[in-house]
Amino acid sequence: MRPQEDRKRTPWLALALLWVLSLAATWAWASHRAGPQLPALRQALGDARAQLRTSQAALATFRQREATLQRSDQISRVANKEVQRALADREEELADLRGDVAFYERLVGSTAPPKGLNVHSADFVAETGGTWSYLVVLTQNLNRGVVSAGQMRFVVEGVRDGKLATIGWNELHQQPTSPAQSYSFRYFQRLKGSVMLPPGFTPQRVRVSLRGNGASIDQDIGWNHNTANGET
Repeated sequence: MRPQEDRKRTPWLALALLWVLSLAATWAWASHRAGPQLPALRQALGDARAQLRTSQAALATFRQREATLQRSDQISRVANKEVQRALADREEELADLRGDVAFYERLVGSTAPPKGLNVHSADFVAETGGTWSYLVVLTQNLNRGVVSAGQMRFVVEGVRDGKLATIGWNELHQQPTSPAQSYSFRYFQRLKGSVMLPPGFTPQRVRVSLRGNGASIDQDIGWNHNTANGET
């Protein structure tokens, strides 16, 4: 029985041997065909990888430039807005200075005699909340260039319940100890604020007191007031 089994196996072994030989021949043929082109393929692969790295570096550079330009543009816009805001502030200051110069020229004029520290006017305007806003204008054109500095208070004299009455600085501000209002100027200054008059009181005049460097002035001015809508 063993010789017969050997004869049966022989064809299969031969076929297996032929299959292995065919694989070996195919591999040898493929290697022979691809062998001359392998270095060129490797070189092309290396070149492609190098170009990829170069392109990636260039892309990163362009992205960085784009980010820098965006930041620069943002900074430029912010700086431009700041410049425009500064110009608007300067123009407003210039307009205020021009208004002050015109106001001072009207006050002193070319023919007005020189005066020392003086209360030019004291105007009051009734406000909707029951308070009175005031505008006291101080001037001096005797000592040009000299700064007049000090503190101002005023009282309001009038009639209450048929009797003469004086409303003091503290009562006008509804505080037991209200600080005086400071002033410091070369030619003129406007002092503003708000006070409260008691019910049933009819104001008639204002007595302004100035206490400063070398000057002590008490000046009476008639009550000059406007209603909230500007009527006298």
